[in-house]
Amino acid sequence: MELSILYDKLRFEEKTLYDNAIKKGINTRLVDAKTISISTDINGNDVLGDIFLQRCLSHFRGLYLTSCLEFLGYPVTNTYQVTEICGNKLRTSLILAKSKIASPKTYFSFNSESFKSLTEKIGFPFVIKPLVGSWGRGVFPVKDGEVANMIVENREENDTPFSRIYYVQEMIDRPPRDIRCIVAGEQIITAVYRYSANNEWRTNVSRGGHTALAPITNELEDIVLDASKAVGGGILGVDVMEDKNRGLVVHEINSNVEFRGASQVAQINIASAMIDYVLDSLKK
Repeated sequence: MELSILYDKLRFEEKTLYDNAIKKGINTRLVDAKTISISTDINGNDVLGDIFLQRCLSHFRGLYLTSCLEFLGYPVTNTYQVTEICGNKLRTSLILAKSKIASPKTYFSFNSESFKSLTEKIGFPFVIKPLVGSWGRGVFPVKDGEVANMIVENREENDTPFSRIYYVQEMIDRPPRDIRCIVAGEQIITAVYRYSANNEWRTNVSRGGHTALAPITNELEDIVLDASKAVGGGILGVDVMEDKNRGLVVHEINSNVEFRGASQVAQINIASAMIDYVLDSLKK
């Protein structure tokens, strides 16, 4: 059996996953997703591998390549359904709410006028995010109407499909950190605090944040595993904030979780645990 680790930008994570798979004696290769072509002739495709670990940085490339591979009958981690849900913040928020999992109050509007009306209704401050994206790009705290108008102006000049859809969350009263939990199936591999860098509100390690080991309490385990189950499970990054009034709230779930920062403080080999999950899932 051959494991293919799919990528479109070779990062620390993919290299580490490959090294750990090789150490386990697994026939493994790194495959650049940009080189793959697939047709609807189910018998006419020469795809490298028997099982696939999807690690594409591009959400849409990974999503639709996963759909093609599943069409051909290959097992892929994560599945198309999980990737589609977690790659779209609106879809994730709806499912968390439907599953009664604590999360920030979230609002959606579908043009600039309804967004302006929404701001008058809920007041300031709030957080605005793009529907699709990572690394904290496009995530802004909006503290007054002037900033809100600047965001509208910028989006009106942007003709991307998602620019007219406004995703707004309440501003959570939290410490200057969040908790990143890396999940594989029904296990939290590790949990780390992500602290904001100086002069930075966002906690992303890619924006200069740093990590520290976080305790996996019963409360954290319950909400994180419930959230993972709600979106379909797999290998996920579940991000949690500590609301001073309500306790833990889940604000995002990442289906292509990066773990370089977490690896620096974790007491477990994250990549090894991920590989074990991929192989174990075939037995179920």
